[in-house]
Amino acid sequence: MCPETDLATKLMKYMWMIVFWVLPLVAIVYLAWHIWTILPCNGWWKSLVIVLGVGSFLLLFLSVMRRFDTLPLPVAQLCYEVGTSSIMVMLYLVILFLVLDLGRLVHLVPKSLLYHNWQSALGIFVLIFGIFLYGNLHYKNKVRVPLELKSYHPLPHEYKAVMLSDLHLGYHNTRGEFSRWVDLINAENPDFILIAGDIIDGSMRPLIEKNMAEVFHSLKAPVYACLGNHEYYAGSPEAQQFYKDAGIRLLVDEAAVIDSSIVIVGRDDRTNMRRKPVKDLIESLTSSFSSEKLYTIILDHQPYHLDRAEAAGVDFQLSGHTHRGQVWPISWITDAIYECSWGSYQRGKTQYYVSSGIGIWGGKYRIGTQSEYVVATIR
Repeated sequence: MCPETDLATKLMKYMWMIVFWVLPLVAIVYLAWHIWTILPCNGWWKSLVIVLGVGSFLLLFLSVMRRFDTLPLPVAQLCYEVGTSSIMVMLYLVILFLVLDLGRLVHLVPKSLLYHNWQSALGIFVLIFGIFLYGNLHYKNKVRVPLELKSYHPLPHEYKAVMLSDLHLGYHNTRGEFSRWVDLINAENPDFILIAGDIIDGSMRPLIEKNMAEVFHSLKAPVYACLGNHEYYAGSPEAQQFYKDAGIRLLVDEAAVIDSSIVIVGRDDRTNMRRKPVKDLIESLTSSFSSEKLYTIILDHQPYHLDRAEAAGVDFQLSGHTHRGQVWPISWITDAIYECSWGSYQRGKTQYYVSSGIGIWGGKYRIGTQSEYVVATIR
């Protein structure tokens, strides 16, 4: 096996270190200065606002380190929501103050607007509140995406598949919310269901306490899935046991055949740097099947190196992972990083779909992106 490491992977790791550690610290200092100067109240009140903001942001790191698992479940859910929402609120506050500062430098914004001004402070609060209220309502709207897939091989009949990724079930995407997604899926009457990883958000605790595995048994079609990077964060053995309890056919560098016509291949996640190259995997798995060519679907959570699926003769690849950045302008970054960060794509005879996910990591906001499920027809 050849490790899938390259210079781009190392650069990506350094980039994320900067994004999650250096930039937030700079942003905190920048926002603290602006809050101090714009609020027309005494220092104690200003300090309290800043401390609450910094405290909310620190909850994000406690969430990543799984420090909430010992708290009562409602408290843990609240801490998770506040912590993971704070980084998005911080992003939009920074953008807003940068625009105002630029306007002040070119004399379009008066200095008085940013100094000891209740009207400005209230206006900024209302604007940010409105943006995130919209983002939350937009997240709750699950978009149905129709997809036509053409088979170059004979099929006994037309197939209908519901395709998902990035459910991120946990503290924020709860059992009740997941049950509503199950109703949407069942309403489609699919022949089978495909999930391209990240069913689990991080902590196994809310999934176990709320018995979310039971909800999967309400699905009225067989479910095939691959691992995502968050299953590794949750703990791969525990995550795989959850898949088993949920009745999901987990494919880890494995394949399943439907009606001797469609082969579904699930790749191990890219987190495992020693997983098989896609071409070797396809050849080793399909060699045991009938010599008649099957329609090949591959589930690969992270949409890197799309050319390799094309070279391996894959008919269709389903991926997720990107969330398309969740909120604008992060979507611009994911569009720049990935060959395809969202939507339909084609290379030669190989079709791809990169889903922005039905769920989401962290705060439940969609701004400039969508939560979706794909309804594919294979003809």
